[in-house]
Amino acid sequence: MTATPSPAVAAEPIDRFSLPDAGGHFGRYGGVFVPETLMTALQDLGAVYEKARLDPAFQAELKNHLKEFAGRPTELYFAERLTRHCGGAKIYLKREDLLHTGAHKINNALGQALLALRMGKKRIIAETGAGQHGVATAAVCAKFGLECVVYMGAVDMERQSLNVFRMRLMGAEVRAVTSGQKTLKDAVNEAMRDWVTNVRSTHYILGSALGSHPYPMMVRDFHRVIGQETKAQLLAREGRLPDEMIACVGGGSNAIGFFFDFLEDKSVRLVGVEAGGRGIKRGEHAARFEGGKLGILQGAKTYILQDPDGQIELTHSVSAGLDYAAIGPEHAYYRDRQRIDYAYACDDEVMETFQLVSRLEGIIPALESTHAFVHGLKRAKAMRSDEILVINLSGRGDKDVNQVAKILGVSL
Repeated sequence: MTATPSPAVAAEPIDRFSLPDAGGHFGRYGGVFVPETLMTALQDLGAVYEKARLDPAFQAELKNHLKEFAGRPTELYFAERLTRHCGGAKIYLKREDLLHTGAHKINNALGQALLALRMGKKRIIAETGAGQHGVATAAVCAKFGLECVVYMGAVDMERQSLNVFRMRLMGAEVRAVTSGQKTLKDAVNEAMRDWVTNVRSTHYILGSALGSHPYPMMVRDFHRVIGQETKAQLLAREGRLPDEMIACVGGGSNAIGFFFDFLEDKSVRLVGVEAGGRGIKRGEHAARFEGGKLGILQGAKTYILQDPDGQIELTHSVSAGLDYAAIGPEHAYYRDRQRIDYAYACDDEVMETFQLVSRLEGIIPALESTHAFVHGLKRAKAMRSDEILVINLSGRGDKDVNQVAKILGVSL
């Protein structure tokens, strides 16, 4: 599906540092919609983060951990064979798949773990879909000696069994969620129930740019390093900015981190790619801008896939990490402002492209990241050879190999 701008609001100059406002709003999106028992915890977290983000010692400590533990900076890689295959734009990949634990999630997990230590909280909970955020959280908890409980839908545990074992190997307790659709939304529900019960001793490391303020802002800020590195690396390599940047979007943490430092660069087109699943029919996809509408889910107001009565619809994606009914509120805001466009990729395209990228580049991308490749390769073919396109390779696909083999009918 080709990305098209939203007609909602005419494009205007972007001031990326003016949002969110004090109430955590990105225009009409975001905010704080939680039980009263969590209000103090969120306010305390916001105050601690505000001090930390302005504290050179905190930023230096985080930078050191990102370098020595996570493996930053990651490479900006010229995909020569994909470029030749498409016959159009030069294709670069931002290699977040090279990070420790295998995806961008470690950026945010490290930042929030350091905040938990500042707050004196020794117990960490998290939710996970594809397992990458759970693995990152388990890794940082092991590093800092923190108790770790990860909630994961039973369906996702089956299709991401490798990551379940990795989490347990690092000392995390992985709790299966058997309610609802048994996927990411249900894992978030259980994590929030835990937090309400144990709020004094526990910090919730939310894994995406979702939920109540300050999480969307905080997660975005911890992932800004992706876009900051990309800008510096491409300027050093090509002497100019890219023409287009593409990232997959579930909740939207990798994408907003990738895009944020380019929002005011009007010459750079930004495209987020959602999960088209089996096609744009109710219950068969997770493309929130294709049939979704404004609502409140798990702490924030944003675009949500819901029925006429406001009940959350079933979702589907071959990628567990994109299988979620809501999108981060900052994404909804920039879509209205016509600054970020959105497309979707369907499961069959993802499976084909997963194999293509693996064969041509010797890189196995995560199924989530492959959604960005589906749209990116289409765009590259339509662009000129003197143009530059950058795809955020947000994670590696080791975790998906068993699932893909099963779908393809291959015995391992």
